[in-house]
Amino acid sequence: MRVLIVSPSYLPEIGAAPSRITNMAEGLSGLGIKVDVLTCLPNYPKGRIFDGYRGAFSKTEDVNGITVFRYWTYASISRRPLVRLASMCAFATTLWCFALKRKRIKSYDKVIIQTPPVLAAASAMLLFRCCYRKKVVLNVSDLWPLSAVELGAMKEGGVYHGVMGRIERFLYRKATACQGQSKEIVDYIKRYEPGKASFLYRNLQHRFVLPNQPPSSRKPFRIVYAGLLGVAQNILELIERIDFKGMGAELHLFGGGNQALEIEDYVRTHDKGVFYHGSLPKERMREELTRYHASIIPLTVRIRGAVPSKLFDLLPLGVPILFCGGGEGEEIVKENQLGLVSAPGDYERLSKNIRAMSHLPDEEYRQLKANCLRLSQTTFCFERQLEAYKRFLSAF
Repeated sequence: MRVLIVSPSYLPEIGAAPSRITNMAEGLSGLGIKVDVLTCLPNYPKGRIFDGYRGAFSKTEDVNGITVFRYWTYASISRRPLVRLASMCAFATTLWCFALKRKRIKSYDKVIIQTPPVLAAASAMLLFRCCYRKKVVLNVSDLWPLSAVELGAMKEGGVYHGVMGRIERFLYRKATACQGQSKEIVDYIKRYEPGKASFLYRNLQHRFVLPNQPPSSRKPFRIVYAGLLGVAQNILELIERIDFKGMGAELHLFGGGNQALEIEDYVRTHDKGVFYHGSLPKERMREELTRYHASIIPLTVRIRGAVPSKLFDLLPLGVPILFCGGGEGEEIVKENQLGLVSAPGDYERLSKNIRAMSHLPDEEYRQLKANCLRLSQTTFCFERQLEAYKRFLSAF
């Protein structure tokens, strides 16, 4: 089987989006499937083209045995609507340069298209489904524009919302099959396309051999957040509202995004037990995460369909979770006793949870870690999911 994956994000970019697509591509390749990737010149989360790619319009390279076709995009992390729109439209336009590779496109058995961004996904759908009549699997990681409305980034009922909604339904209708990262997403798509083949593809992680570290004292209680520093997470407000040092804790931040500079300034001028370390490559980040007593997973609002990828990143590492959100993610943490939960924006409850976890008896704390490891090897095992996913792709 030959598969093409179309996604704006891919290695060497860091964050949930590129990690999800990279794991999928490398996992399928490991099962003997020939995988190509069509993506942008790397720019995420810095908002500028990476060194080594700058000045190029396109670049083809081999990354861990996968042929990656990269095209120019207008890179930006600006919050201004017109700049964001220009950024979204850029890859939606330049990916059509790939249309010239007729022989290669005809060789693909399946094309997997990532959405959002919906404009790039719609452009890819027109090219591969409508023009080349390929079998397309739509990979839905967020319900857009619904999630934009819930975040307050888009007005419901407005012109832009209406246009995005029509594009979303066009994608569901044209796709041969759909896959979502949560049960809510899969169920939502079935409302529009009840007879369409679907698959629950979570952003699970490979098994990880944990470094042999002796149990460390939870004084101070060291918490980590590694991921996007953006409006959906609103780490800036979190560190403004909570005095970690005052409760005998530390918060260590890794990542980038449109709040990164503000966070860096705040950390430098306020002694509240918060430390910002910038970004680390994925390989180093895994080992770094094992050095902390807990990880915080924040959402500013309850977003339907959203299960933060960081939840699945942490399970194979045995890091207990302080979950600030609702929905499916909250249910997973509660039902499997992976940590403690609080509502979005409830910083008083979060502070109590931090104190509670830091003072847990050693046996109870070790049980939280064991629950995380057990779940990563059973219900949320990457290798098991991948075998099931291969069967799904082969079925149509």
